[in-house]
Amino acid sequence: MKEIILILISYLYGSIPFALVIGKLFFNTDIRLSGSGNLGGTNAGRVLGKPVGLAVIILDASKAMIVVLLTSYLCSVLHINQDLKYICALACVIGHCWPIFAGFKGGKAVSTAIGYFFAVYPLWALAVLLVFLIILKIFKYVSLSSVLASLTVLLCTPFMSISLTGKIVNLFIVLILVYRHIPNLKRIKNHTEPKIKWM
Repeated sequence: MKEIILILISYLYGSIPFALVIGKLFFNTDIRLSGSGNLGGTNAGRVLGKPVGLAVIILDASKAMIVVLLTSYLCSVLHINQDLKYICALACVIGHCWPIFAGFKGGKAVSTAIGYFFAVYPLWALAVLLVFLIILKIFKYVSLSSVLASLTVLLCTPFMSISLTGKIVNLFIVLILVYRHIPNLKRIKNHTEPKIKWM
């Protein structure tokens, strides 16, 4: 029962749509009606400005980081298997993508996944972040960089000192991220996906 409650709380916390909250609270704007309509940092930056986009990215990343760290602590206190932190992180990512507080239409999990990887394997996360930045510098597509960087996680996973549950969760998070970017990949193929201009 304790495990189910922690997983549910993780999903609910992941469901907090920070981009929507900031847009409505400070700008009286629903960013779902502008830009790509996505509740993520990229669209928030596009619609409300770069500082807001950066704030949303940090807040979305903090979701999974807080979930992993807090769950890990509670597992120790409550004598629960530490593998629960991976499952709670997955629940948080699912909440971000399909948030109950925003009609089950959320972001694309990039920032939240990054937060998860930094909380669990910071050195590998730095390597993946470097891949993301290099691809972004070359091709200027945030979506393509996100997908290829996430696939890098799968290449690194066999070398990570984590449990089988952690490796399976890695796979599911990467699959979710890639799935959420299918429309972007189609637009790249059709040369209609917008490129960044700041790098």
